[in-house]
Parts: sequence; C-alpha cells; structure tokens
Amino acid sequence: MSVRLRQQSFPTAVSAVDEQKKLEHQIELATRAASLVKDETTGQRFRTFAEELRRKLLRMMRRGKVRARAYELWEQAGRPGNRELDFWLEAERQIEEEREEKKGPGAS
Repeated sequence: MSVRLRQQSFPTAVSAVDEQKKLEHQIELATRAASLVKDETTGQRFRTFAEELRRKLLRMMRRGKVRARAYELWEQAGRPGNRELDFWLEAERQIEEEREEKKGPGAS
C-alpha cells in the first residue's frame, strides 16, 4: 500500500507545482491588467479576480501542508490502514493551530 501511495503522490505533487505556477502567473496578469485599464469598473473586476485567485492559491498551499502532515502522522503511527480521515483531520487541526499561534493573541 505505501509503495502505491508514494507512486500516486508524485504526479500530484508535480501537477500541484504546475497549478501553483499557473495561478501565480494569472494573479500577475490580472493585477497588471487592473493597473493598465482606464475603466474603473473593469479595473475593479480584474482586482477582484486577482484576489479570488490569491485565495485559491492559499487554499491549495494549505491542502499541500495538510497532506504532508497527514502523511507524517500516518508514518509515525506505523502506517495503519483505514484511518486516512483521522490523520487528515488531525493534520488540519495542527496546521490551523499553528496558524492561529502565528497570528498572536488578540488577532482576528
């Protein structure tokens, strides 16, 4: 099972990197277009689009962190079967906890 898991994760990692680069490029283009257009409505649409792409990129990067952490937890637990969801949820909890700690006290 672990060999199959490792083989499947490599193409996903490669495609995730490609997707990240694609999103970064689209953000750059939308931001540049927003600064160049004269029509304020069109400029605002480009800025909104760029912000949506930024949020998508952040979600994608977070998913990658959760995936890596879940894999670490699974390995540390001796690679048990049929507990994928448990490890995923624990990884999400840990990542979110770390994010909140970085924000510091009183931050929203």
